Amino acid sequence: MPVAVEPTSAPRTPRQRPAPRPAAPGRPAGRAHGLWPYALIAPAIGGMLYLLVYPLVRAVLISFQDFRLRQLISGNAEFVGLRNYRTLLADPRFWEVVRRTFLFMAINVVLIMVIATLVALMVERLRRVGRTVVLCSLVLAWAMPVVAATTVFQWLFHSEFGVVNWALTSLGLDSFERYPWFANGTAAFAILVTLIVWQSVPFAAITLYSALTTVPLELYESARLDGAGAGRIFRSVTFPMLRPIFLLVFSLEVIWTFKAFVQIWVMTRGGPGDATTILPVYAVQTALSSQRYDLGSATSMITVVLMSGVLVLYFRQMFRQEDETR
Repeated sequence: MPVAVEPTSAPRTPRQRPAPRPAAPGRPAGRAHGLWPYALIAPAIGGMLYLLVYPLVRAVLISFQDFRLRQLISGNAEFVGLRNYRTLLADPRFWEVVRRTFLFMAINVVLIMVIATLVALMVERLRRVGRTVVLCSLVLAWAMPVVAATTVFQWLFHSEFGVVNWALTSLGLDSFERYPWFANGTAAFAILVTLIVWQSVPFAAITLYSALTTVPLELYESARLDGAGAGRIFRSVTFPMLRPIFLLVFSLEVIWTFKAFVQIWVMTRGGPGDATTILPVYAVQTALSSQRYDLGSATSMITVVLMSGVLVLYFRQMFRQEDETR
């Protein structure tokens, strides 16, 4: 009988990897290819460093120098250490300006956040047509240039040709006939607050409304089934979900309000007296009017430190509350 013989398997040869394809002509290879994206963004980074970092470093250096009109022309400035900062901190007018700056910032930020939150909640409850109209109006108000909006407010409150005086006089308030709004410190301060709030609410409201659209509807339905009212729903559902965006908008509004300059300079130049002078305006007044560029730079550096301190304190408080709720 024939004997069955099992077939023997052929020895396996190691699989050979395909040879690397040669780089296409004109295409960088290896390390050069990895550096190509950085080369593309290098001009943007260089421009940012020149336009943002260099002025900041230059301002820091000037704040430690005796830098006046003579030094601006000759370029031969002497380092004086902390003398400029000691001069500012010993000036009672400087501390009055600091107090007014914090008051100005607090009033604006509180009004902006409250009004923007209410507007965002209102837009969320509108129908499609009403929502579109409100959002378009917010975008148009936000897109108006700062100088143009400030000029419009100047004409609205003009003592002789202003619409506000005409409307109040038409209502029987004869005391407002040719009322000089910008000659009264409190009135000028209130007009500037109104202007900045009007310019800042659109961005905050649109951002908060965008965040509201991400809140799941099931959370609202569950809260209503548990008998929660509108206020309790906002405190327990809406605000915790919006906390990161709310923190971001709050921080941006603090920065923008703290460094508000164009509106004040165009409308009142810090007057009447010092009624509308805040730290950025004080820095420009010191640098240009008194030609003390060193004191102006020192004021700018103190403004940056104070603004950073406010943000750090707020961040710490918010993070502490988040840790307690977890």
